[in-house]
Amino acid sequence: MLRCMRLAAGAVCAVIAVLLQTIYTAPAGATESHAIAMHGLPALPADFTHLPYVDPAAPQGGRLTWGLLGTFDSLNPFIVKGIAVQQVRGYVVESLLARGNDEAFTLYALLARSVETDDARTYVTFRLDPHARFSDGEPVRAEDVLFSWALLRDHGRPNHRQYYSKVAKAEALDPLTVRFDFGGVEDRELPLILGLMPILPRHATDVSRFEETTMTAPIGSGPYRVTAVRPGASVTLTRNPDYWGRDLPINRGLWNFDEIRLDFYREANGSFEAFKRGLYDFRVEDEPLRWHDGYNFPAARTGEVVHDTVTSGMPQPSQFLVFNTRRPVFSDIRVRRALTLLFDFEWINRNYFFGLYKRSGGYFAGSELSAYGRPADTVERELLKPFAGEIPPDILDGSYRLPITDGSGRDRQTLRTALNLLSEAGYQLDGAVLRQRSSHAPLAFEILVTTRDQERIALAYSDSLKRAGIAAAVRVVDPVQFDQRRIGFEFDMIQNRWDQSLSPGNEQAFYWGSEAADQPGSRNYMGAKDPAIDAMIAALLRARDRSDFVAAVRALDRALMAGFYAIPVLNAADEWIARWNRIERPKRTALSGSLPESWWRRPDMTPK
Repeated sequence: MLRCMRLAAGAVCAVIAVLLQTIYTAPAGATESHAIAMHGLPALPADFTHLPYVDPAAPQGGRLTWGLLGTFDSLNPFIVKGIAVQQVRGYVVESLLARGNDEAFTLYALLARSVETDDARTYVTFRLDPHARFSDGEPVRAEDVLFSWALLRDHGRPNHRQYYSKVAKAEALDPLTVRFDFGGVEDRELPLILGLMPILPRHATDVSRFEETTMTAPIGSGPYRVTAVRPGASVTLTRNPDYWGRDLPINRGLWNFDEIRLDFYREANGSFEAFKRGLYDFRVEDEPLRWHDGYNFPAARTGEVVHDTVTSGMPQPSQFLVFNTRRPVFSDIRVRRALTLLFDFEWINRNYFFGLYKRSGGYFAGSELSAYGRPADTVERELLKPFAGEIPPDILDGSYRLPITDGSGRDRQTLRTALNLLSEAGYQLDGAVLRQRSSHAPLAFEILVTTRDQERIALAYSDSLKRAGIAAAVRVVDPVQFDQRRIGFEFDMIQNRWDQSLSPGNEQAFYWGSEAADQPGSRNYMGAKDPAIDAMIAALLRARDRSDFVAAVRALDRALMAGFYAIPVLNAADEWIARWNRIERPKRTALSGSLPESWWRRPDMTPK
């Protein structure tokens, strides 16, 4: 491995790297490109000038103020400990490649000027842009990439440890080129996963203290630097005037504000009142009642506050009431099926949400990836054949449907069916209390909530459960405690949302893989440990074309539905955004939805 002195401009390293790249010959069948797609080819050519969903002539300057619910005690989003400011990722710390948000999963050159892999994706090579710099002026080099990989593999979040441990060998071919070999691992997503790896400076990162929470501003290569911190209350990001990548095609039309201020609010109503006063610039509304009735204050009536309904091309965000199957009360699938029947969506949707929501039985709602209501094709059936006894026939043939009640809140048919299932599971009514026959213990659990909507849904569900003799206590905690208990799996039931893309991959193992079930900080909140789920995740990772990939994801969806790990609560077809009219956004929306990094401030309006 060649080592090069770090000179201020990095000129010597760059020259050596260029000379070595003229000597280096790519392996047979390898392709070097400006971009890499999970399936198929990138949509944008090597000479693209800007992304199609941005305005490359957007005005620069001003401030964008966010209003975020909760608090923070760390500026390091790459570890489990603490509650971190997530916007550090992207705004401050960059990755080798950047997403094209108009495609299912395609990455374009950023810190890496090019990416190379073979048809089997047994390795990936990244060649860094010789102009890339950290915010302190130091050049980004192969040693920083290797350092970041090893650091996050050994000390990062569980998903990073899981992903990066799949690399069999990592080496710097020269000061600007790094190669990762996968040693026969069947995971075609790995080159892209490594392309999204955050790159941290070796010279400015203390490995011995990396897993500790910190308020020290990180050094990154991104367009912004952390310039002010009020612990737990606000963080200010200021545009780096010397940002190395401001003229890259991937960045034109992005990062338009001189300053980003992140203001944190501990309580939802207080946050909304602050927005009404103009203390922050936009909010993504997640409460239908508020969206329907709450925006009647003067600024909204005069048009100073604009309402945007944004429809993306992604699977619809879906909310679930999640069973923690680590708890004995939910270990029996018959109990979980019965409790699913007792959730009266029709009553809740009509009385609380003005009929604005629908719900799907699966985890990829509203997309081609969803298996709900679709019969399994021959590829899916072949994938699921070893687990045929675990997948109910109605889920396999697509006839399974969520229960539809009469909307009265007292549907007798669903109650009878649920009680029959509970009887099979060993429970019987003792007066008004449902008890286990063997121990006489009542069927009781706690629903942990943190928002007004979560509380209303939980209380309505608790009332429905009372009719079956089941006691479900609703406990309201603040967002900080909720996050801490969710991270540590310290709950019976919570409401949760898993955001999905059109190219689900390694994160699925983090959501519901068996290994993740015992990893605090993972998102396998239900504690699923199912060989069928693990096998379907492996199948989607090795799929070489889109049709096989879609079949594998649908098979995964069926395995998840068959486990009854969560009660589908609702899914939203649209994203609701309210913004003060001093903030503008491009006319065209990306496939992934709204992107605040593509917005700008009207030049005729100064920040408040």
